[in-house]
Amino acid sequence: MTSSTSHSQGWPWPLHRRAVKRALDLAVSSGALVVLSPLLAVIGCAVKLSSPGPVLFRQERIGRSGRRFRILKFRTMVEGAPNRGPSITASGDPRVTRLGGLLRRAKLDELPQLFNVWMGDMSLVGPRPEVPRYVENYSDEDRPVLAIRPGITDLASITYRDEESLLAQFPDREQGYVTVLLPRKLALARDYLRRQSFRLDLELLLRTLLVVVRPPTSRIQAASPGLELPAGRPPPISSSRRG
Repeated sequence: MTSSTSHSQGWPWPLHRRAVKRALDLAVSSGALVVLSPLLAVIGCAVKLSSPGPVLFRQERIGRSGRRFRILKFRTMVEGAPNRGPSITASGDPRVTRLGGLLRRAKLDELPQLFNVWMGDMSLVGPRPEVPRYVENYSDEDRPVLAIRPGITDLASITYRDEESLLAQFPDREQGYVTVLLPRKLALARDYLRRQSFRLDLELLLRTLLVVVRPPTSRIQAASPGLELPAGRPPPISSSRRG
């Protein structure tokens, strides 16, 4: 971990503010798991009955301070999907099941991450966790995002609501993600780190609820007038861009 974290204005938070954030994460995730338990059970049964394979998809991600954990999602692809195609999923991927496509569009496949929040691996709001091979290539400028718990939602989750459609524009999805989308998402994560506050977290949660119920757009837009993309950002992705 580099000392560049200290350059941010919003981090590090005092210990009592971090404790309050964790307490809120625990309270909200506990309540949500109780309230949503019937929905979780229905989705779990539907996943199990609709196609062979486990109910949950587990994948190793990098969390706070570089600690590894397994992120949880409802399985949305056929069994053995990692061995049948690229590691990056884009719209139109034949490995995605019919039910999986519905869950992905509604973001319902992410609901099991409430367990990750409850267990302390994640927060409700924070930079999205990446797989180890991507984190290994983080620059010194990027590594401070590992100072906080990763989240279910963040600035990048809202801005890139329709990420799979964006990735479908690249002939090489992996290269497109690593060279174009991931740097932009990390820039937004650094922006969140500088500006982190309870008010911003609340706004991001509300914005997330809005974009989930709103039809996705293939254009890259700022999350809201108060949540601009960093200055000097690359132009929006178009179908003419090459990976």
